[in-house]
Amino acid sequence: MFTSPPSRLDREYGQRGYLPLSGASSDSGAGLAFVELVKLRWSRVSYVLRRLFRNGAPLRNSIVNAWYVRSGPILLVLCCSREVLADAAPPFSPTNIFAPASTPAHSIFGLSLFVLAVTGAIFAIVFSLLVYAVAKFRRRNDDGREPPQVYGSNQVEVAWTVIPILIVVALFMATARVIADIQKASPSASAIEVVAIGHQFWWEYRYPGLSVVTANELHVPVSDPQRPTPTFIKLLSADTDHSFWVPRLAGKTDLIPNHPNSTWIDPHEAGLYVGQCAQYCGTQHAKMLLRVYVQPHDEFDRWVQAQTQPAHMNSNASEGQRIFETTACINCHSVAGTAATGRFGPDLTHLMSRETIAAGAAANSHDNLRLWIRKPDAIKPGSLMPAMELSDRELDAVTAYLETLR
Repeated sequence: MFTSPPSRLDREYGQRGYLPLSGASSDSGAGLAFVELVKLRWSRVSYVLRRLFRNGAPLRNSIVNAWYVRSGPILLVLCCSREVLADAAPPFSPTNIFAPASTPAHSIFGLSLFVLAVTGAIFAIVFSLLVYAVAKFRRRNDDGREPPQVYGSNQVEVAWTVIPILIVVALFMATARVIADIQKASPSASAIEVVAIGHQFWWEYRYPGLSVVTANELHVPVSDPQRPTPTFIKLLSADTDHSFWVPRLAGKTDLIPNHPNSTWIDPHEAGLYVGQCAQYCGTQHAKMLLRVYVQPHDEFDRWVQAQTQPAHMNSNASEGQRIFETTACINCHSVAGTAATGRFGPDLTHLMSRETIAAGAAANSHDNLRLWIRKPDAIKPGSLMPAMELSDRELDAVTAYLETLR
């Protein structure tokens, strides 16, 4: 609902299909709100530039063309920087790289600011020289005379060779230092060790020291100065290349078949941190999501204790268990204490303790679970989980059985 009459800007840009400038619906989603904010700021800047340079001389046209080509990405960052940096965890950006919550992420954030400052200074200098050259040496009178010819300057050529080399070396050294500081860290006695295995298109998590196996939702304890508890993650791939990336906790680290890799995090704040497989791995790469639950120590201990218990099965779901164990489900899935010992799909022993299914693609509700069993492609087109062609009665029984696995 708009709170004020449409302005001239609204009318002009509304007719051209741009974002209205007076306001936006309060019902729009978090991600849509951020996109609308970017469009809003850019449309305002674009409008001012167009009004300023409309019907201008060649000089002004040259300047505005250069401005559009070179400054678009910078303007988008600057226009939204206040909103992005104002809140440590803005509601529209759960993957905000400007709100690091772990030591590796803090190091990467500091490096990104340094790189942004250097490249921003280069942009300002180059753009200023461009404007100066266009303004000072524009053609005034065409008298037919050839302008003075300059055949080179040793000083200038040395300068524009040496200075870029020094800049590249400085950026390389800063990056190498951050990478070395992150990679040289070693597990302490209090560290949690996790093995993360990337599959098409889901995540498997194994805690060797805690005898816990789960899928898609990684649980780790908070690491505070009073009780530092970093989590060291060994990264493996079961099929193709993947990449583990939770922006607020650490940088991207690839999972490569037959080449173990590693990363580590020490989250300073409890909460849910989301991420994404950042390496294209197939049809459902976009829905291979990451969810990291950072919990206080006592809550994490309770979670570990619950995960080490056998599945709580209900005798009323025995029919569903029988169907589950007599179909191809057990070839892929495992349920502790039963005949299901598959390793190709997620461990389902404590399925209902998870908030999502299908690697974060859908909430773990009765309807979604039933649909996932009946037709996986309805939630994840291209999923490697086959539809089992169960009857409605069998489908209801298997769903009821899986809902007892807590």
